[in-house]
Amino acid sequence: LRYVGHSGSGFTEKELHRVAALLEPLAVKACPFMTEPPHTNERPHWVRPELIAEVKFSEWTADGLMRHPIFLGLRDDVRPASVSVETAAHVPAKTRVVAGASRKGNAASRGGGGSSPGRGDIKKALAALEGMDPGRGGRLPVSGDEIEVTNLGKALWTAPRITKGQLLRYYLEVAPYILPVVDDRPLVMRRFPDGVDRPAFFQHRAPDAPPTGVRVEEVEDGGEESRRLIGGSLATLAYMVQLAAISQDPWFSRCRSIGDMDHVAIDLDPTEGTTFATVLEVARRVRDELVNLKVASYPKTSGARGLHIYVPMRPGTSYQAGLLFGQIVATVVARRFPKIATVERAVQRRARGTVYLDYLQNIQGKTLACAYSARASAFAGASTPLAWDEVDAGVDPRDFTILTLPARLREVGDLWGGLRQSKGVDLRGVLERAQSKHGKAKGRNKEDEP
Repeated sequence: LRYVGHSGSGFTEKELHRVAALLEPLAVKACPFMTEPPHTNERPHWVRPELIAEVKFSEWTADGLMRHPIFLGLRDDVRPASVSVETAAHVPAKTRVVAGASRKGNAASRGGGGSSPGRGDIKKALAALEGMDPGRGGRLPVSGDEIEVTNLGKALWTAPRITKGQLLRYYLEVAPYILPVVDDRPLVMRRFPDGVDRPAFFQHRAPDAPPTGVRVEEVEDGGEESRRLIGGSLATLAYMVQLAAISQDPWFSRCRSIGDMDHVAIDLDPTEGTTFATVLEVARRVRDELVNLKVASYPKTSGARGLHIYVPMRPGTSYQAGLLFGQIVATVVARRFPKIATVERAVQRRARGTVYLDYLQNIQGKTLACAYSARASAFAGASTPLAWDEVDAGVDPRDFTILTLPARLREVGDLWGGLRQSKGVDLRGVLERAQSKHGKAKGRNKEDEP
C-alpha cells in the first residue's frame, strides 16, 4: 500500500457516521502502509484495507498525491486487490460527453427521443420473469438482449414484504412511462444490497463490464470524466434492479446537451413534525407564484414525505440560469409565507412544521428520483405525477406505491407527458414580465403616498 492523500470533502454528516460504523470493526494498531506513516492532521486510526472508496481529484502532484480529492462514495463492485494507480486514459471522441459542447436536442421532447420497448418486448420479459425460480433467477430477455438476474426472492422491503423480483416486475410494467423520462440521461445509483432497512451507498461510476444493451458513456462532471450508466433502455433498467439500485436518479440534462438543463425542480422537503397537508399548501403557493409569471408547472410526489415541482426549460438553458430561477421562486414564496416555508439551508435552523424549498438540486450532476421511480421509503413509495386538481383536493403519498401505481397509470395515463412535450419556459420573457409587474407595483405605492 502507498499513501496518496486524504479527503475531507464530499461527506455529509450521515455519510460520516455510516463510514465510521463500517470502519470500526476493521480497526488495527499498526500502520498498514509499507512506507513511513504519513503526516496527518489528527491522530490516525488505522484499519484493514478491505473497503474501496471512490475519490475524484484534479491531478497527481509531483510527489504522487491527489490534488483536490473529493469523496464520492464506497464501492462494493471492485476487489481491493484489483486497485492500482490510475493515470489519465485516452477516451475515443465518440464516447465522450463534455459539458459545454452542447448539441441542441429536439425542442418537442424532454426525454431525448430514444425508442421505447414495444409491448411485445415487455410481455416477453414479464413472462420470462414469471417462469423463473426466485432463488436461482435466470436470463431476462430485454429487447433483443439478455440480463442475468439473481436473488429474486430477496426481500428489499420487510413491511410490506416486497422482493427484488417484485421490484423488477414493477419496472417492467411502467417501462413505457419511465424510460422516456430517463432516456439519454446519466444516472446515479443508490444501491441497497441488503434492503432498505440496511445501509445503502451511492455509486456514480458504471461497473467495469456491464452486459450487452446497457449503455455507458464517459461524462464530464466538474472537470472530471467518469464512465456513467445512461438511461433509456430496458436492459439498463433491469440491470440496475439486479444491482439493487431501487430508484432511478437521472441528471437534469441529456448526453446530447449535457451542459443544458431540461427542467428546473423545487424539492419540497418537510421538516420534523410537518404534515403532508402543509406540504400540499406550500406546493399550491409555489404553483400560484408560477401562475403569476405565466409559467406552467408539474407536481409529483417524491415517493417519500415530500413533493417535487418541475418547470420545463427551453433548449439551451444553462444550469446557472435555471438555478437562479429556482432560487428566486423559492425565496419569494418563503418570504411571503414564512410560517410554512423556508429556504434556510441549515437543518437545525429550520422552524419545526415548515417545508424547506430546496432549489439547490438544480446544479449539474445533482439528481432527484424521477417520475415513476420506486423509492426506498418504508411504504415502498413511487414518485407519482399528480394533476394540480389532486393537489388542491388533497392526497396521501402512501397511496402511491410500486404496488398501486401500475393500476393508476392504466386509469389516468402519463401525466408527465406534458412536461416532456413542453416547449419550455422563456426565462427572458419571465424576467420582463416580473420587472413590469414590479414597476407597476412601485407606481401604485407612490400614488398612495401622502
